[in-house]
Amino acid sequence: MIRIDCSSWLINGEWASSIRRSVFVEEQGIDESEEWDEHDSASIHVVAWWGSSAVGTARLLPDGKIGRMAVLPEFRNRGIGSAMLLALLAVAKEQNLPQVRLSAQQQAIEFYSRHGFSPLGDAHTEVGIPHQWMVLNLTT
Repeated sequence: MIRIDCSSWLINGEWASSIRRSVFVEEQGIDESEEWDEHDSASIHVVAWWGSSAVGTARLLPDGKIGRMAVLPEFRNRGIGSAMLLALLAVAKEQNLPQVRLSAQQQAIEFYSRHGFSPLGDAHTEVGIPHQWMVLNLTT
């Protein structure tokens, strides 16, 4: 039922931006100016489809940073986040990246740990939300 599409911002940006606005700006209250940056145009974006609806998104920057992972509330706990993460990890391996990293919101640390990510350094705050840097080595 889940279909994952990996592509550029030019192809996936319309759907990705709608999901990110819904989750980060509307649900989590992140200021619109904090959500959009210069990395979108250089990143690979995944969009998760449930039937004909775009329900999740995430991105992989050229340096191996995964971010902007979002799933619409009514589609959470259906494996969509895992499917998107696995798709981005496959892209990272194809690009021969030695590792990937991400800044996990505190409530998502367990999710990323289940996928092999390990905490790195101390907790920090981004856009007023507690986060933890996490890393996954792709060479072992």
